[in-house]
Amino acid sequence: MSLLHLFDLDGTLMYGSAAPVEISRQLGLSAEIAALERAFGAREMGPHEFSVAAHALWAELTPAHVRAAFEGAPWLTGIREVWREIRERGDYCAVISLSPSFFVELLLEWGAHAAHGSVFPEVPFTRPVDAAGILTPEGKVAVADRLCAQFGVGRADCVAYGDSVTDALLFEAVSVSVAVNAPPCLAERATHVYEGRDLREAYRLVEARPEVQAS
Repeated sequence: MSLLHLFDLDGTLMYGSAAPVEISRQLGLSAEIAALERAFGAREMGPHEFSVAAHALWAELTPAHVRAAFEGAPWLTGIREVWREIRERGDYCAVISLSPSFFVELLLEWGAHAAHGSVFPEVPFTRPVDAAGILTPEGKVAVADRLCAQFGVGRADCVAYGDSVTDALLFEAVSVSVAVNAPPCLAERATHVYEGRDLREAYRLVEARPEVQAS
């Protein structure tokens, strides 16, 4: 049976930052997005409210800004190498993130089999955000289940990589999890804990295929 590796983006594949932060940096709106991030982290606003506020903040966003944010982000080392190895082993890799789909989907260029984010309108924006398309922690699990069906695997064949409380439900749903640069509240729920900036090292923690498949 193949394995499905499920990667969070913000704070996991990206070290110490997040897609909204990098996008806002391109627009000179770092202070504004920091305030939204603090409110989200304090649970003063949920994913829907955050997305609507970010959409309003990014009124001047262009595809060039998005590309510059993606290329300038502090990515972990070895992402493409890990995904290439996953493919060569006959396994699957996917990204599931609360961040905007127009950013998350760029990771398909690096070899992910699938990439799912909160559904935003096309850039530059001419339409509002549809709340129904914004991912939540519960929504991450639902996307994972759809990916399991797509690739012909079960939750017992999944490995989740994440860094925050928004990944906790997914960690509980799958057999094996890797907390990447995560706080104690998530690390204590994880099968493995990784601190560092090289995804190849985090991936190496998941070596026992029988442990994943027998769960």
